[in-house]
Amino acid sequence: MLMLSCKSTTLRVLVVDDHELTRLTLKLAFSAQENLQVVGLACNGEEAIEMVKSCQPDVIVLDLQMPVMDGWSASRHIKAISPHTQILAYSSMEDTNALGAKAMPNFDDVCQKDISTTELIALVRQLGERAGEV
Repeated sequence: MLMLSCKSTTLRVLVVDDHELTRLTLKLAFSAQENLQVVGLACNGEEAIEMVKSCQPDVIVLDLQMPVMDGWSASRHIKAISPHTQILAYSSMEDTNALGAKAMPNFDDVCQKDISTTELIALVRQLGERAGEV
C-alpha cells in the first residue's frame, strides 16, 4: 500500500511594517502564492513580538525603522522567544548591505524594499526552508 505524507508545507509569514500600504501589499502578494500564508500583520516591534507568541510564524518580514519599537530591538526579543523563526530585515535604508552581520546578528537575511516581488517571495521561501531544517 502506498502511503502519502499529509504533512502541511504551508509557510507561515508575519509582515511587520509601519506603513499600512506596505503591509497590505505584501499580504496580497504573499497570499496569492501557493503554500504561503500570512498569519499576521503588525505595525511596530512590540506588536510583532506579541504576534510571534500567538501566530508562531516561520518567517518574519521585518521593517527596521518603525515607531514604538524598531526592527533591531524587536529582532532581539523575537530570537530570544523563538530562535528558529527566520527574520528578514526589510528596509528602505540605502546601506543595508554595508551594515554587515555584526550590526544585524538577529537577522537571517537582509533586503531592500525596492526588491522585486518575485525575488522577495523567493527569499521568503528560502528562509522558510531554513526554518524547516531546524
